[in-house]
Amino acid sequence: MHGLLALSRGIDRVSEIVHKTVMWLSLVAILVSAGNAFSRKFLNMSSNAWLESQWYLFSAVFLLSAAYTLLKAEHVKIDIIYGRLSRRTQVWIDILGTILFLFPFCIITVWLVWPVVVDKIATGEMSSNAGGLALWPVWILIPIGFFLLGLQGFSELIKRVAFLTGHGPDPALDQTQSHH
Repeated sequence: MHGLLALSRGIDRVSEIVHKTVMWLSLVAILVSAGNAFSRKFLNMSSNAWLESQWYLFSAVFLLSAAYTLLKAEHVKIDIIYGRLSRRTQVWIDILGTILFLFPFCIITVWLVWPVVVDKIATGEMSSNAGGLALWPVWILIPIGFFLLGLQGFSELIKRVAFLTGHGPDPALDQTQSHH
């Protein structure tokens, strides 16, 4: 179990590093958006490439932040019933949800999107908009994002099994201590 917990800490570090990078993409997206608005309003100029870059940056932030969101337990949950259950029952629900829903969702998404991504790379697909960008780079974000999400799910599974078997602390306590 110690080796798995070390692996879990490594996965968590990857999610943290990706998050720190993605934070900067958020700033870039805001600046691009403000620049686009300014150039359209005051300079009467517009660029499809700049508009599409906003979409790409938003896609990157959304897809690459999912793993970090799971790490910090900031994903949407319905606590009406869950919050009233014992902690061990909550952990079992987390484990079953990860195995029955998160893993299949990540695996199926990567499996189904991979041939599409390969095709888009091979054809060098471009936007149909005049002056638009290449589409394949944003498609690559889909399998990367879902792979990272599944990887973080594996880390969360390790932490919950460690907690249930007495080999680790309650993952919820770790998350609340690391929140700012």
